[in-house]
Amino acid sequence: MATAAVSPIVPPVHAQWNLPRRGRAGILALILTETAFFSIFVAAYVFYIGKSLSPPYPRDVLSPPIVNTICLLSSSITIVLAVRALRAGHTRVFGLWWLVTFMLGLEFLAGTAAEWYGLIYHDHLTISTNLFGTTFYSLVGLHAMHVTIGLIMILVVMLLTAGGHLSRRYAEHTEMLSWYWHFVDAVWVVVFTTVYVIGR
Repeated sequence: MATAAVSPIVPPVHAQWNLPRRGRAGILALILTETAFFSIFVAAYVFYIGKSLSPPYPRDVLSPPIVNTICLLSSSITIVLAVRALRAGHTRVFGLWWLVTFMLGLEFLAGTAAEWYGLIYHDHLTISTNLFGTTFYSLVGLHAMHVTIGLIMILVVMLLTAGGHLSRRYAEHTEMLSWYWHFVDAVWVVVFTTVYVIGR
């Protein structure tokens, strides 16, 4: 009587896991670190809401910067369009959307500067006036500093593009820069809600 052949048990084949690229890991680590940093400043602002003993108070001097917010959040769309254009090899279209992103971010900074000018010289609110002034300039100023850093990086890419040094093979680098810019925009949503909605 013939015995049936027993087929050997084949272990399942697992897909090989590759380490993420250093650039992607680096930018994600930076974003996580900065998220924790911003969380401390947001928590401090929320903790000190209503604890200022002297005027001016938020409800007296703050108006929601709607135009600035629209410009900054719109720049997240334009930077995505720019990266997509570069991936498709359309360098000129990339340069156009990249320039629009830069201008929208610059408008946001100019609007923040105008707001601060009015608060300091018209409403006499400085970082040493009261707890509100201290926490407001610390939180909003920290965000403005990150916007400035992002704009400097965007400007460098603009100059490289204008000089003809940027091509499709750098699309991943611009995408990683766009992640930082999305982070800056997302943080502004939190800052706007904390300062101009909850804080008033």
